[in-house]
Amino acid sequence: MTPPAWLTEARRICVLTGAGISTDSGIPDYRGPNGVWTRDPDAEKLVTLSYYVADPEIRRRAWLMRRDTAPDARPNAGHAALVELERQGRLRALLTQNVDGLHTDAGSSGVLELHGTVREVECLACGARTPMTAALARVDAGEPDPACADCGGVLKSATISFGQALDADVLDAAAQAAADCDVFLAVGTSLGVHPAAGLVEVAAASGARVLIVNAEPTPYDGLADLVVREPIGEALPRLLAAAD
Repeated sequence: MTPPAWLTEARRICVLTGAGISTDSGIPDYRGPNGVWTRDPDAEKLVTLSYYVADPEIRRRAWLMRRDTAPDARPNAGHAALVELERQGRLRALLTQNVDGLHTDAGSSGVLELHGTVREVECLACGARTPMTAALARVDAGEPDPACADCGGVLKSATISFGQALDADVLDAAAQAAADCDVFLAVGTSLGVHPAAGLVEVAAASGARVLIVNAEPTPYDGLADLVVREPIGEALPRLLAAAD
């Protein structure tokens, strides 16, 4: 499809990405037809704070999941298209619900990671942060539920689990970007998790056009100026190509 003029002429595009942009990199999404939680609803407990803290077995399963989830994942064409958008000088901000770090690996700068990062672990007691690779090495060495080396507290990935609050500064920066763009582009996200999903409304209320690229319907399709159902790796490079 030919990109609409309002998109090719946009100079302040705010992008929100979700799990769908990383599926071509071998990282499964959560809520899609073949998503992790669709196939195994019980798996959602692994990223729910109350279950994680209370149940050592949940923690053991969570560590194995982190170890086994596409350890060699690399950025794909969708990530590269957003790097190109930044190179064009048309990117207002790149916000992501993903925790995989692939936007940074691709070359995007200043990514706002709304749900944290899986590249680090944090202690829920003392707040110490260490690399995820070090924690997984301990798991491989025979510690099924490694504790904090500083205080003995519970360790978890430095991601925002269900039941945890988002970082207020990151969320505020995301809201400012959504309110200060001429196009808000939501890519590969079901737009079912708040407060991130509500950024669509913030942008639309501020006068931005809304473009949604997602395989499945979202609650905000009716608010969008354009909805694209094509594969992300094919659609994004074409939609975000520089104007001739």
